[in-house]
Amino acid sequence: MKKSIIKSMTNSKKWFIVTEASMAVLVLILALLLFLEKKWNEPRLVSVIVQNSDDSQWSAFRYGLKMAAQDQGMELFVVSTGDGMDLEEEMEIAQREIDRGADAVILQPAAGTDPQALLKKLEQRVPVVLVESAAIKVRDASVLPVVEPDHYAMGKAIAEELLKDYNGKIDGKSFGIVTENAGSEAGMKRQKGVLDILRNAGAHISWFAQNSLESQPKVDVVLALDDSSLTAAAEYAAANNLHRALVYGIGHSTEAVYYLDTGIVKCMVVPDAFYMGYQSMTQAAEYLHSYFYYGQDQTVSHTVIRRRELFSKKNQELLFTMSQ
Repeated sequence: MKKSIIKSMTNSKKWFIVTEASMAVLVLILALLLFLEKKWNEPRLVSVIVQNSDDSQWSAFRYGLKMAAQDQGMELFVVSTGDGMDLEEEMEIAQREIDRGADAVILQPAAGTDPQALLKKLEQRVPVVLVESAAIKVRDASVLPVVEPDHYAMGKAIAEELLKDYNGKIDGKSFGIVTENAGSEAGMKRQKGVLDILRNAGAHISWFAQNSLESQPKVDVVLALDDSSLTAAAEYAAANNLHRALVYGIGHSTEAVYYLDTGIVKCMVVPDAFYMGYQSMTQAAEYLHSYFYYGQDQTVSHTVIRRRELFSKKNQELLFTMSQ
């Protein structure tokens, strides 16, 4: 009987130890879950890297980022950058942002060597969303989502508007095309859209320029395929340095709107930069909220605007986002 009592006490002691150990484990698990819940509910930091980020052409884009960050509970940081970065420089900035705590990166990819390897290396650390353009040779092989306008359609649209002004008759007219980065995916697609329309109509393209308009031969029409090129061409035209050439282009800054309003720019195609910012931030947030989320390419709309309809009701929201 004494042995039975001792055995019973030993079993009770074992169960007590097991129970205490189990309780300790449960307390640790609960503490860990509470810590993770607190950490999960903290605002996640998303860093944004685009060329010349303080320029007014990004105003609507930055406003879209800000609105989406508020809606998604994200912390937003737009890195202050200059112009002319290559992809390698962007990667250095992105790595620095991650080191200082960025949970995701929104990136406008520049030209660079082996972009697929560089972007994949970055994606191994944090989620990456591309904006405005995919990096060359990356789109088909990469799962990186891209939020961008339909570049080909925008190039086609501005060329079609030009043809309307000439009633489709452009025989004897000469054209110059200027773009800030002809080697980018966006630049190539916009240029193809323009050329498919104009060459089919028998247009003579006198020159292609990148950035600089100095020393270019006289033409009847200059087509500028991005905001920086459009504002530069308009400045030249305002100073009578384009030999009375008409200016058409793609833009989304208040400067570009000013030149349209003053009649120096004849017609402008405007991509929805606000929506591009909003959707890119939303996708970054989805990555951070769900481990199983897979991003997808998204195409934002564009609008054709002429001077006579610039301040119409349908364009009020578009102009508002540009001015933020």
